[in-house]
Amino acid sequence: MKNAIQSILERYGFDRTRLLDMLRDVDSAFGHLPEEALPLLEAGLGLSRADIRETASFYHFFHQEPTGKHRIYLSNSVVAKMNGFHAVRAALERETGVRFGQTDPRPGLFSLFETACIGLSDQEPAMLIDHVAFTRLRPGKVADIIAQLRQGRSPDEIANPTGLPDNDVAYVDALVESNIRTKGPVFFRGKTDFRALLEQCLSTRPEQVAHTIQKSGLRGRGGAGFLIGLKWSLCRGSPDEPKYIICNADEGEPGTFKDRALLTRSPREVFMGMVIAAYAIGCRQGIVYLRAEYTYLANYLNEQLRALEREGLLGRDIGGRKGFDFSIRIQLGAGAYVCGEESALIESCEGKRGTPRVKPPFPVQYGYLGKPTIVNNVETLASVTRIMAEGADWFKSLGTAGSAGTRLLCVSGDCGKPGIYEVEWGIALNEVLAMVDAKSAHAVQVSGPSGECVSAEKDGARKIAFEDLACNGAITIFNRERDLLEIVKEHMQFFVDESCGICVPCRVGNVALLEKIQRVIDGKACQNDLDDMVRWGGIIRKTSRCGLGGSSPKPILTTLEKFPEIYRRKLVEQDGPLLPSFDVQAAVAGYAQTKKDLEREVEA
Repeated sequence: MKNAIQSILERYGFDRTRLLDMLRDVDSAFGHLPEEALPLLEAGLGLSRADIRETASFYHFFHQEPTGKHRIYLSNSVVAKMNGFHAVRAALERETGVRFGQTDPRPGLFSLFETACIGLSDQEPAMLIDHVAFTRLRPGKVADIIAQLRQGRSPDEIANPTGLPDNDVAYVDALVESNIRTKGPVFFRGKTDFRALLEQCLSTRPEQVAHTIQKSGLRGRGGAGFLIGLKWSLCRGSPDEPKYIICNADEGEPGTFKDRALLTRSPREVFMGMVIAAYAIGCRQGIVYLRAEYTYLANYLNEQLRALEREGLLGRDIGGRKGFDFSIRIQLGAGAYVCGEESALIESCEGKRGTPRVKPPFPVQYGYLGKPTIVNNVETLASVTRIMAEGADWFKSLGTAGSAGTRLLCVSGDCGKPGIYEVEWGIALNEVLAMVDAKSAHAVQVSGPSGECVSAEKDGARKIAFEDLACNGAITIFNRERDLLEIVKEHMQFFVDESCGICVPCRVGNVALLEKIQRVIDGKACQNDLDDMVRWGGIIRKTSRCGLGGSSPKPILTTLEKFPEIYRRKLVEQDGPLLPSFDVQAAVAGYAQTKKDLEREVEA
């Protein structure tokens, strides 16, 4: 083990900020993170063992106990459960002989785990086996996959039977459909003359590039909607050096998968957006933070980066401009939804647990390694490339006055045509529903669990725009056959599982809300419980440290507003001072048992 750990340390230059990469390599080499590896990492990195444990224990895809040769992660998203999840789950247990959360003791071939949305909501049920994606699962397909694994075939050989190289887009296509339904005017436009585009940018001053982006009205596509040109100018104006750019490719919001499609079909547009940003703010180093669920994209993306270096569009003296040096590396995550928040993502890039920072200071002032940092998401950076190619006025002519350009929508759920759609901001919700063949839509979850659940009938005229429904890209459709209360419960469970736990309102409050929604489902809630949920939800949103807690009560609050009848028909009258949920018999039985136990101890 000592030699293996030494080799891993050397691979990353004993750089403590690369702890996530080192832990991934150790976990892969030994099937878990053995206790004996910790002192070796401690000595090599100059970190305390507590620091290493703190990071290792935070991420879902690291394991402290030995696991099987093949780790199987089945997506347990709401959309998966609408499309045969339970049958697939049962088939996995039956075919492997393993229960979920366990490993078969002999021969130690399989470990089964459930995991949150893996960015494949348009082709659920889906799972990852050793980071290889398998989609559109059915029990028969599961049986075939497990049989082949038992015969000694690797997941990659099963998913990619023709042996396509994993650094080619054809390999990614063999695993996952891009599922792009509409193209243009901004995205998926085909070939772009990146050299000519770069020459055009380099012919102007850096501050003019930032001004062009600001003039275009481009707002961040990650959810907050901050003006990108202003963010760049603030970072450029900071006197501190060096500066950093991070591409946020950690789209963990359930129902979102647009970044997956962009990184598959248009990776160079994303990377060139980073190069343009680097020129605008004066930056030499960029990082793409790629969620662990997209590991199957990593080698392909690295090959695209190498190709850009060979073409002189990345690396040293970019575009022939002496001194314009900029490099990009890919940082794989390890499974943590909260790392989609920019400051938590920065902490993770530094090799720490993904704990959101208190703001201010903001990343443009104090970001990666304490230096000024721009964090933009994948769709934002791809938009930058198109704006510089077509002009700020062209981009601003699209969309609405307050929402310039277009928006990629990830549509899934009860519709005939799930997938990726490019629409101009300002499109009405009912236009989207018609476009995706959602003939019996009842409720629409806009922006995933952290967004709004709206009525397809009453809110159909509302606009997808920052001024109205500020959609982050996810559109999940539910018909009248779906139990919205169960969906709310699933979404609340997701937030409970994904909270970083650093602040009490989020860590404790969401558990309390989950218990309340279960009380409603069980028919044991009264009006007082609903009042509690509204009051507590408001407190959690106002007092939590980051955006996760700021939006986690919304599955309850927005459905209470739009679909109050689903709650009211479950309510019971409060009879006397005790809440309907209070089980007198259980309480008395518990008291009686405690009394017996105490009497037994006294007699002994």
